[in-house]
Amino acid sequence: MVGGGAREHCLAEKLVQDGAELFTVMKNMNPGLARLSKEVLQISETEVPAIVDWARKMRIGMAVIGPEAPLEKGIVDALASAGIPSVGPTRSCARLETSKSFTRGLLEKYKITGNPEFRVFTSPDGLREFIAELGDYVVKDEGLAGGKGVRLSGEHLATIDEGAEFAASCIKKSGAVVVEEKFIGEEFSLQCLTDGKTVVGSPLAQDHKRAFEGDVGPNTGGMGSYSDSNHLLPFLGQEDYDAAMEITGKVCAALEKECGQPYRGVMYGGFIATKNGVKLVEYNARFGDPETMNIIPLLESSLLDMFSAVMNGNLKESMARYSKRATVCKYVVPIGYGVKSEAGHPLQVDEKAIAGTGSRLFYAAVDRRPEGIFTGTSRALGIVGIGASIHEAEEKAEKALRHVKGHVFMRHDIGTDRAIQRKIARMEKLRMA
Repeated sequence: MVGGGAREHCLAEKLVQDGAELFTVMKNMNPGLARLSKEVLQISETEVPAIVDWARKMRIGMAVIGPEAPLEKGIVDALASAGIPSVGPTRSCARLETSKSFTRGLLEKYKITGNPEFRVFTSPDGLREFIAELGDYVVKDEGLAGGKGVRLSGEHLATIDEGAEFAASCIKKSGAVVVEEKFIGEEFSLQCLTDGKTVVGSPLAQDHKRAFEGDVGPNTGGMGSYSDSNHLLPFLGQEDYDAAMEITGKVCAALEKECGQPYRGVMYGGFIATKNGVKLVEYNARFGDPETMNIIPLLESSLLDMFSAVMNGNLKESMARYSKRATVCKYVVPIGYGVKSEAGHPLQVDEKAIAGTGSRLFYAAVDRRPEGIFTGTSRALGIVGIGASIHEAEEKAEKALRHVKGHVFMRHDIGTDRAIQRKIARMEKLRMA
């Protein structure tokens, strides 16, 4: 397992349950992952040569790549050259996430629905004019930015000048920027596994990027998420799920044509339901964080078997069986997260009491030291309530959160009846317009 966050803790717990022997590479000492692991290599997940040497030495039979940064560094290609197969795409295929312009261009070239009006800029020339032409717009950093490289007009950017200045800073940093039409609607996440031919979906989830309650404040990597017992979301129908699956299937086929090799691993689509149907916000080349914690605890079949099938090219839809339960995930994060985190503070976690609420605990960017658990600069841990309804799951998560103390905060509104009713009403109004 490459990665030391809550996503990796969640995946690892299920893989060990399915019979895997775990070896973990992580820069922080995640206590949940450490307990599950036979061996830990504590280095940066992007130190690819050292990871490959260690994996060869440990005689690893399967690598699971958690975060996106190692994919951009070509870890899957390097491991393959050492005879170690991975659940994760090659560097070329991983451009689905690591290059915003690649994905927009892919949909355009292969005439796949879901694209906005967009332009890729490598210099500031024409930026202001295109932004003015769009009206409502989005600026996306071409490269990886940890979930913080996207800014929207009317939310983060108040004027054309602000948009052009941010876009110019992206060009300076990454060499290019994507400026595109702003979609209006409700976003949702569809995480799929594919062996390059068959694409297998999972229950939908909705992430909450903004730091504070009411969906305000700076963008983050995600403050929490929820899923519904029918595997859709309260404001979506089966036709929305099917539309997102159709786009993903076409993108998977297009990737093989474009890259000359099958895409094997996770295709996690961020979609948005609009009055004009389902549109694509972006793709990620790995599982979502936090959305992994919504779907993997519901998986009744073997994740290990599914991963093996991804590598061997014999994935089948029947391999994925999910319980009809709802989940609510809420992240505990250091004070200042989203702007400048105040890290290095002790964290008190009563694991037994959390388990007693029927909730699940997944450690993230914390560090276990002899004197206890300490926060880092990113999210500390995820609490997942599971119930027959979103309401029941949310109540369980809230009970569990009482047993975490420290220099931290969290969003209490994720998955609440009031927040969800607001989303339902918004989509009803949009679709009637």
